[in-house]
Amino acid sequence: MDLDELFEQKGEVAKAVLEEIEKVMGEYGYSIEHILMVDIIPDSSVRKAMNEINAAQRLQLASVYKGEAEKILQVKRAEAEAEAKYLGGVGVARQRQAITDGLRENILNFSHKVEGTSAKEVMDLIMITQYFDTIKDLGNSSKNTTVFIPHGPGHVRDIGEQIRNGLMEAASAKVNVE
Repeated sequence: MDLDELFEQKGEVAKAVLEEIEKVMGEYGYSIEHILMVDIIPDSSVRKAMNEINAAQRLQLASVYKGEAEKILQVKRAEAEAEAKYLGGVGVARQRQAITDGLRENILNFSHKVEGTSAKEVMDLIMITQYFDTIKDLGNSSKNTTVFIPHGPGHVRDIGEQIRNGLMEAASAKVNVE
C-alpha cells in the first residue's frame, strides 16, 4: 500500500494486525478482543514531504484567490472611473448649459434695456469681459508658467468671430446630418 491507501484503510489494517496478534498471542493463552489504531505516524522525512506538498497546494490556492481578488478590484476601479468620468461629463454639460442659458438671458435683458444695441454687440461685450477674466485668472494662478497671448482690441474681435464661425459650422453640419 502506498501512504494514502494506508490512511484510507486504517480499519482494514487494524483488523489484519488483530488477526496476526491473536494467532501469536493465542499460543500463550491470551485472547485479544480489539485493537485500537490511534494514528499512523510515518517517518519524519515522509511527514516533512507531506507537509511541503500540503503547503504548496495551499499556496497555489491562495494565489488563485489573490489573483481573483485583484481582478475584481481592477474591474471595480475601472467601473468607478468610468462612472466618475460619465458624471464629470454630465456635470460639465450642465455647467455649459447653465452658462449658455445665463448668457442668453443677459443678452436679451441688456438689448431690451439699452435701446439701439444688437445681440451681436452685447455678445461682443460679453466676449471682451470673458477675455479679460481669463487673462486675470491666468495672471492670478499660483503656478509659475508663462503664457503668450496676442493682446489687442482686434484680437478679441478675431476670437469672437472664430467662436461664432465654429458655432455656425457646427449648426450647419448638424442640419446637414439630420
